[in-house]
Amino acid sequence: MLIARAALLDGTAADIRVADHIVAIADRLPPEPGEPVYDAAGATVIPGLHDHHVHLRSAAAALMSVRVGPGEAPSRADLARVLATAEVGEDGWIRAVGYHEAVAGPLDRAVLDELCPPVPVRIQHRSGVLWTLNSAGLARVGLPDHPDGRLPSSDSSWSERLQRNESGLAQVSRRLCAYGVTGVTDATPDLGVDDVVKLMVAHRRGEVRQRVHCLAPGKRILHDTDLDLEELTAWITARHAAGVAVAVHCVTAAQLVITLSALHTAGTHPQDRIEHAAVVPEDTLAQLAECGVTVVTQPNFVFERGEQYLTDVPAAQHHELWRLAKLRDAGVPVALSTDLPFGDADPWLAIRAAVHRTTVSGTVLGADERVTAGAALSMFFGTPERPEVRRTVDVGQPADLVVLSAPPADVLGELDAAMVAATLIAGEVVYECG
Repeated sequence: MLIARAALLDGTAADIRVADHIVAIADRLPPEPGEPVYDAAGATVIPGLHDHHVHLRSAAAALMSVRVGPGEAPSRADLARVLATAEVGEDGWIRAVGYHEAVAGPLDRAVLDELCPPVPVRIQHRSGVLWTLNSAGLARVGLPDHPDGRLPSSDSSWSERLQRNESGLAQVSRRLCAYGVTGVTDATPDLGVDDVVKLMVAHRRGEVRQRVHCLAPGKRILHDTDLDLEELTAWITARHAAGVAVAVHCVTAAQLVITLSALHTAGTHPQDRIEHAAVVPEDTLAQLAECGVTVVTQPNFVFERGEQYLTDVPAAQHHELWRLAKLRDAGVPVALSTDLPFGDADPWLAIRAAVHRTTVSGTVLGADERVTAGAALSMFFGTPERPEVRRTVDVGQPADLVVLSAPPADVLGELDAAMVAATLIAGEVVYECG
């Protein structure tokens, strides 16, 4: 098809001919016989956004979940009310997500038995790494004698007994198309070969329109309670020996420090990544730059969770949270993501947060970490394998494109999903506004 009268971000006017890749770009390209024409009418065309860290199946399951974070259930009584009115799913469970201790303190089976209806209930912490089940839920997964009902998300010995929501993937994909997302990297750490194949099949069938890249088997989540430098170093060494890059989940300073030490000993792979880097102490910036690892981070949490950070994190450490500008200044490759469904699926929210660094109340959190709108947007242009390598609107590039309703002069000021007029993947229109 031909995208006529488009504008590129630099203000250049262009007609763009696409198949599964960009075939031609010129000031004027006459339509070929029978060729469909999309008239951009001066609107801006950019590379499709690639969300570099999502969890597709968790996102599908979240569609059938009730949210129990501080915003939805600010107190213990509110949590009990939300759970009491929640619908039981077709699988017989109440599934709740987004929990934080600010709601009702640490959860265990005894607390849930007191608060929950007498049906299987499982509540996921907003970090995504922990579930808490009530007694009815523990019995359902064959663990009636479990001491506290706190089960790691990564432990398949219990989670494999749960029924998966397969139908929600298409709904998640449609939502992402409307945001201009043409590709995703699934960062779920425990994906097996069968799981990866199912995602690829869902893509081929058109259920998931986005191109899908998976980090497994090189994804690793760390926990402060069992950090083992020798073991982590051995794991990274083994992954590299097998020709596999690693992606290490680091949300605390301790996790980042031990990961950098392990990479220093084991050496690095060109595609190694650090996921999140939620806390980056000053003295780790040079180490990150030296090892050359790419940081994939989520500034949207400055907005989504900033009010809690203002309460929980000492003011002297606020500048260490979800760094961007200082990472880039140090020469660290950085890409952005949303962490869907643990973060909002809207990448434009993450872009705005990277630019403004404001919490919901408008408080600026880490002013020195702000980046320009152009820089923030470009950090969603990376390729799946090399997030730091930006895709462009050029001949030979994949025809994964977004048409924005605004002219180039306005795009970097608006930074809103409402600008997305059309989304193309491999030259096919998969979303058109209205």
